Amino acid sequence: MESFGLLMNGFEQALTWQNLLYCLIGVSVGMFVGIMPGLGPVAGTAILIPLTFGMDPTSAIIMLSGIYYGAMYGGTITSVLINIPGEAASVVTCIDGHQLAKQGRAGVALGVSAIGSFVGGIVSLLGLTFIAPPLAQFALRFGPPEFFALMLLGLMMLIGLMGRSLVKGFIAAAFGLILSLVGIDPISGATRFTFDIPQFLGGIDFVIVAMGLFGISEILTNVENQHKMKKPERVTGLFPRKGEWAPTMKSIGRGTGLGFFIGIVPGANAVLASLASYALEKKVSKNPERFGKGAIEGVAGPETANNACSGSALIPLFTLGLPSSPTVAVIMGALIMHGLQPGPQLFKENADFTWAVIASMFIGNVILFMMNLPLANMWAKVAQVPYKILLPLIIMFTMVGAYTVHNNVFDVGVMIVFGIIGYLMKKLDLPIAATVLTLVLGSQIESSLLQSLAISNGSLDIFLTRPIAAIILVLTVFILFASIIAGLKNKKKMLTTDMEI
Repeated sequence: MESFGLLMNGFEQALTWQNLLYCLIGVSVGMFVGIMPGLGPVAGTAILIPLTFGMDPTSAIIMLSGIYYGAMYGGTITSVLINIPGEAASVVTCIDGHQLAKQGRAGVALGVSAIGSFVGGIVSLLGLTFIAPPLAQFALRFGPPEFFALMLLGLMMLIGLMGRSLVKGFIAAAFGLILSLVGIDPISGATRFTFDIPQFLGGIDFVIVAMGLFGISEILTNVENQHKMKKPERVTGLFPRKGEWAPTMKSIGRGTGLGFFIGIVPGANAVLASLASYALEKKVSKNPERFGKGAIEGVAGPETANNACSGSALIPLFTLGLPSSPTVAVIMGALIMHGLQPGPQLFKENADFTWAVIASMFIGNVILFMMNLPLANMWAKVAQVPYKILLPLIIMFTMVGAYTVHNNVFDVGVMIVFGIIGYLMKKLDLPIAATVLTLVLGSQIESSLLQSLAISNGSLDIFLTRPIAAIILVLTVFILFASIIAGLKNKKKMLTTDMEI
């Protein structure tokens, strides 16, 4: 009941006209970001962080969070109407969603998507409301050894799930870890990896790196692979037929539960939730042959799962300071930039901020539900804006944003360099998200390790003699070996397939 009372206090702040306006701006921009092929929530959130400079932290995070979950809604529209996913988690929706649209049932596909997204989003926020506070209380028992072990576990899960090659995941993560070491050593005060460049003494700014790796690299990729847009299908009839309601609601229920629990696991992002939900729906269906030909369950389940996953992904961020997906890592960087430290102390030291943000997410989901269907045709037409018009505007906005971080042209150059690096990483199939996550967590991992060694007078035994830290480290080693075995099996399977061909 205490959480409910705190949530009501959060609604008082979230319902002020300023925060309502920023919530509306956030979800509207998120919808736009979601429908634009190639942008997606990660790039959109990273590019727009500079807009929050000088803003109240509560309003800033309300807006950025709105972009995050708004993009999940937006990606559905183009997937259904023109068979082009606006963001990665909506790829699965194309399979049956566009087939429904071609059958003249685009409205039904969008209708069940909107209902599922709303249900999944609200249920995951209820989970955030009632699960996060006790989890944060438990996490207050953690000391430096436990946090070091926990962040190591999170990174291992993220690296293992991000990409087809564990080796490439480690390379990308090591690159991010090196970037996090740039600047002044917190113990000795010596400079590290600065190459006598004064601007690097304070470290490489996370916002600049994220804007380059995600934003600029996406722009370069889109210039190379411009989409040929189709004429969007018309939206008519928003609700399923009488006999379709029962299987649809069952799919929404399964998608909600699956997406919620996947979101809590670090590294298991909305894409995995959508894929897992689609596989589950096909497996439990009495007529699996309908999938791929316009099965409503193939739209309802995955769309519900990816939105439920988005909400629950904030639980490890708010309670443990552990980002569970690339977009959440960007939001974590924004929190730190505004002087807020994600983790168990967030609910204790910044309770007003935390509950206002959570309350705003309930409001944002209602706004998205109300604007998603009536404006579907309009959003689909926005997605057809020519890239030769859109991309120069995005590049200009990105450069201005990079400049405003420190009012320094040097940062613009750094962003462009990281944009080129991000483009090359995509070409080499190196997971950019692993780099960004280790960059965000690197300094915290280092400080937790150094504090632990200081407590134990330099002995590593502290990680084995403290039960929670020891259990987490054993789990980390288990996941490492499981990832290696899975990678070897996949490689063997690929070699067998090549030999058969």
